[in-house]
Amino acid sequence: MERLRAYPWVIATLAVGAVGLALLAAGLDDASRWTVVAWVVLVAAMQAWDMVRSLRAGDVGLDILAVLAISAAVAVGEHWAALVVVIMLTGGEALEDYAERRAKRELTALLDRAPRTAHRVDGSGTVTDIPVEDVAIGDILLVKPAEVVPVDGELVDDTAVLDESSVTGEPLPVEHVRGDRIVSGSINGDGVAHIRATALAADSQYQQIVDLVAAAEETRAPMVRLADRYAVPFTIVAVAIALLAWWVSGDPRRLAEVLVVATPCPLLIAAPVAFVAGMSRSAKAGVVVKGGGVLEQLARVRTVALDKTGTLTHGHPHITRVVATDGLTEDDVLALAAAAEQYSAHPIAVALVAGARERGTTVQPGTDVTEETAHGVAATVGGRRVAVGKGTWVVQASAPDAIADASRTDDPLAAQSDVTPGAVAVHVAVDGERVGIVELADAVRDESAAVLATLRGVGVEHIVMLTGDAEATAQHVAAEVGVDEVRASLLPQEKVAAVASLPERPVLMVGDGVNDAPVLAVADVGVAMGATGATAASESADAVLLVDDLGALVRLVGISRRTVRVALESIWAGIGLSVVLMLVAAFGFLPALAGAAMQEVVDLVAILGALRALTPGQGEPTLASVAHAAEPAQQSVPA
Repeated sequence: MERLRAYPWVIATLAVGAVGLALLAAGLDDASRWTVVAWVVLVAAMQAWDMVRSLRAGDVGLDILAVLAISAAVAVGEHWAALVVVIMLTGGEALEDYAERRAKRELTALLDRAPRTAHRVDGSGTVTDIPVEDVAIGDILLVKPAEVVPVDGELVDDTAVLDESSVTGEPLPVEHVRGDRIVSGSINGDGVAHIRATALAADSQYQQIVDLVAAAEETRAPMVRLADRYAVPFTIVAVAIALLAWWVSGDPRRLAEVLVVATPCPLLIAAPVAFVAGMSRSAKAGVVVKGGGVLEQLARVRTVALDKTGTLTHGHPHITRVVATDGLTEDDVLALAAAAEQYSAHPIAVALVAGARERGTTVQPGTDVTEETAHGVAATVGGRRVAVGKGTWVVQASAPDAIADASRTDDPLAAQSDVTPGAVAVHVAVDGERVGIVELADAVRDESAAVLATLRGVGVEHIVMLTGDAEATAQHVAAEVGVDEVRASLLPQEKVAAVASLPERPVLMVGDGVNDAPVLAVADVGVAMGATGATAASESADAVLLVDDLGALVRLVGISRRTVRVALESIWAGIGLSVVLMLVAAFGFLPALAGAAMQEVVDLVAILGALRALTPGQGEPTLASVAHAAEPAQQSVPA
């Protein structure tokens, strides 16, 4: 009943129909006719006024067909047919609302699941329920079984298992250990979990997702542009068939009979429903799209431009090679490096320590730690002086009380110090002797080469890398992933100019971080890698990948093409069925009342057709196909 009250025009039209039928049954034919006529004329007048206002605003719509159909039906005495047309128009809003609610269920689910309370644990162990907005950084929060994690944090317990599918798209439960980052919006498993808040609710990952989804839901105008292109031609054809039928037959009823089956609901409903369905599918795949117009642009993309760091690569260094002198193992060298570097916040230091712990290496404590900017770190570890950093610096830094010769010709690592392109070598020395080299690089994502190859397979003609990194590093990554063109050493404003100069359009730009925000804003379609919280990039982008996986880009392009194809098929199905019914009516085989009822069938066909955008199409690229395609691509990359 509450939903029915939301559509007063539908209720009023049905009530008028009931009154008209009651008067007709009582033998009051004139009263019945005038009751119905008065209502349909009122609705037609309101439609006409809306049409005039739209025309003044520069929007050419399909309202004129509805007004003509109602007017013609009343003029030839087919007032019941006119009432059915009014029911179709007023009921079209209810049908569209139902279809859109069905189509955007994934978007709505994200909004409905937003956590509103948190359970804070104080120093005495007392648990207090507080609004999620009152959570402060450092608070210890209790998360009950099957409850949504309210803010970003780190795990305090030894282990916890969480369902992260609504945030990252990962379908399987994820096991975490103490100290792991826990993303808000995840669902706790069967046990109680404790986390330490590391972000406020407004800054947490899930709230950013909710804000993006809310903005996407409010973007409706671009969704109808696809149907608007067919409005004027369809109107001209419908009126031409109606006038020709009247002229040939000499019967003005033919005019009304043709126009009542030419009402525009399939065009008005099919496109918006299909685009909302596509946005919902994108959200389920871990991508928030900020409007239906974005999907339309994505479906036509011819050029893809990508940032390197954090997009084609993971965006942080990791260990690729360890070289040790005779008498030491790789783990020994790594343990020494981590012992000195564990007190530094430099990204390379963090990577060294993380790499050592991943190998199960024990990291000893260090004392007398000194750090020299742009050179390295030195510390006393187990009674020995250890230095980690640049080759010429570490020898002297690890032997401060002696004169060390950094240019010795008998250096056992001299023959192995060539650095792999795109990598950085960190030298390790102990008491004036170099004992090893640790090589680190920002590794290319496993899926990058396959993603670019798949994009070519769906119609992308040109792929270019835009990066601020040095030419040599950029070329090394480009050769590994298969980029057509490299533009390196670019400042943010130069990236903007580069995108503007690309000839094959539309251009899709993919990037992350604050420095990519301007170029994402000016691209035809900007997509942000937002899984790690790149807020500035996310705000300026048209779509945001919530998963830390470039393969989601393939899904997004596939969904956009499927959405536009379904929208067009639904529009053409509605047009085709309407034209067939118009021709049948033109030859006098479809009375106005029956024609109006048949048009309702056309509406349902168009809506059901548009809802197909919720499901994958045949041959649509998926993350699984990207993973399969990655195998030969990775094998072809030289070691």
